[in-house]
Amino acid sequence: MPDWQELVRQRLAGFELESDDSTEIVEELAGHLEDQYQSLLQDGVSEKSAIYCVLQNLDDSRDLKSKIESSREKELPMNSRVSQFWLPAFLTIFLAMSFLMFIEAVGFEPWVSATWGGPQGTLPAAVVYLPWLITLPFIGAFGAYLSGRAGARGWTVFSSVVFPTVPYLAFCLIGLPTAVILEGRIAHNITLPAFFVGFGVWVLLPAGALLAGGMPVHYFSRRALS
Repeated sequence: MPDWQELVRQRLAGFELESDDSTEIVEELAGHLEDQYQSLLQDGVSEKSAIYCVLQNLDDSRDLKSKIESSREKELPMNSRVSQFWLPAFLTIFLAMSFLMFIEAVGFEPWVSATWGGPQGTLPAAVVYLPWLITLPFIGAFGAYLSGRAGARGWTVFSSVVFPTVPYLAFCLIGLPTAVILEGRIAHNITLPAFFVGFGVWVLLPAGALLAGGMPVHYFSRRALS
């Protein structure tokens, strides 16, 4: 059986590739050639003819170039999405939730807002941990730095910075209305003003704090790159 990796290396001698890219591409193309070879053998082609057909395909430089570009196009978008958005987003939400749990565990007293316009004994509209809000600009700055360093721009950086507010946004937009509709016995404890106050305190206020730290970092990093 031919050494497919060695054959690919010989054919790649005329291409300018980074060392890391070259290693990955050699392995991928060698695996592709091996699959073609085994497929021909299963179709009843002799070993000599199968090797000849695979090498004929490999000797076409245009076909080889298209295979290299195709393998890059499949990998680079996924890698860029992970480094530019998903990694910064999950790190920011992890840090935000960790600091919130720490502040609750330490025993900081939250600021509690009573429900507006509701009957006596209704639930509070907002419970705010001020020390947590103070940490959010630093977390937003960290997320913007990671996203920008990976080459993200515009809405990608914005989305990764405000990602910690997504659970609260989902709860406000889906959880509370669903609870009001499906559970009649709690509907009298939830008023429209309370809903908007909770949305502002748990979504808009944290998002503003995160952006207060993230957007300056993104702006100055772009100016530095310019």
